[in-house]
Amino acid sequence: MALINSKTLLVLSTTFLLAACGPGLPVLPDDPNNEPTAEMPSEGNNSQGSTETPGVVEPPTVTTPPTPTVPDEVVDGDEAILKQYDYLDPNHIVPTAGLKAAVLYFHKNKTQFKNQSVISVLDFSQKSSQKRWYFIDMKTGAVWNVHVSHGKGSDSNHDGFAEKFSNVSGSNASSLGAYKTAETYQGSNGYSLRLDGLSSTNSNARSRAIVVHGASYVQDSTVIQGRSWGCPAVSQANRDKVINLIKGGSLLYAFK
Repeated sequence: MALINSKTLLVLSTTFLLAACGPGLPVLPDDPNNEPTAEMPSEGNNSQGSTETPGVVEPPTVTTPPTPTVPDEVVDGDEAILKQYDYLDPNHIVPTAGLKAAVLYFHKNKTQFKNQSVISVLDFSQKSSQKRWYFIDMKTGAVWNVHVSHGKGSDSNHDGFAEKFSNVSGSNASSLGAYKTAETYQGSNGYSLRLDGLSSTNSNARSRAIVVHGASYVQDSTVIQGRSWGCPAVSQANRDKVINLIKGGSLLYAFK
């Protein structure tokens, strides 16, 4: 009788896991690690994105206004700003409220973003089975979107919806607000991208080692993605394209 190799076992175990979920969308397994806390030194352990100490490169000093709330209606002056960006998203793929909030934040804080060729919008109100991370080309207006994970602490029952958000170390949760993408590095997940939180709701992103990386628990298909410990993880197939597109100081706007 032929032996079953490790790759076959992995395929079979994943198949059984998806089948055990019963009717509805398949559910992918979670990241097996947990977010490092202040008491858990990140260097040398196997946590996501933590083979380098999160604070090796100090975040830039920034002074920004509070993150704007997602507007139901634009206020005086904002309508004229938004008019300048009418060419964005011609096919109306990006959720309107999130795109408006991101564009207004970008325009009012433009000098802080070295990479102005693209902004991205992450809509945490959508289920993880949807392609809810949107990348907007600021020159042509074209949009590309992909599947992305959210944190275990944001989705306690793993139904695909992020319901809770936190800026606290060890929460394993995603954080809302405006981010600036920073430097790339080679970590425990390979090629990865650090993020600096610009809002009071995500100011601890760097110290929490909340980074963009590829993950086996995220697939480019209509499934409930596996949960990270707060990182916006993408599929391994999309990892390099996503990171290379937004690295070097672009705006990432996460909202619900």
